[in-house]
Amino acid sequence: MASIPWNNAIIRGFMVKEVSLRRQISDAIAACEDKKAEEVRGLEMDRKSGAFTDYFLICSGTNPRQVQAISDAVAERLGKGGLRPTHIEGYKQAEWVLLDYVDFVVHVFSEKARKFYNRERLWKSAAAMTGEERRASLVKQRAAGGARVRRRKP
Repeated sequence: MASIPWNNAIIRGFMVKEVSLRRQISDAIAACEDKKAEEVRGLEMDRKSGAFTDYFLICSGTNPRQVQAISDAVAERLGKGGLRPTHIEGYKQAEWVLLDYVDFVVHVFSEKARKFYNRERLWKSAAAMTGEERRASLVKQRAAGGARVRRRKP
């Protein structure tokens, strides 16, 4: 069977999108951590699960003001790169704020709401990563010539 010349371009396009997506998720994780979010977890959804997005980012705040501050920090950091959420829910109540970026969704919970809804259990087939594991993965990618990791000041 003859090779189709545009296949390599399509594959490269998917790879570039994936690297860009991982960079955006890394930026969102950093924004959460900058606002002292608790239990920051990234979930890479199993493609066979029928999930409507590729990744979930889940974290908790200790009070409504912190939940809103974390949400604001994520939106601001990603907004600097030109990325805006297509939908935001729950901001005023600040029990569970959802920021939908299509390829990934950020969930910022109060501690009580996170325990009640238990998204990690619901999506247990997803590959889970903490913020530290995510940074380590990105550092490995960078060493292999993949995504660049932005270093944060201590």
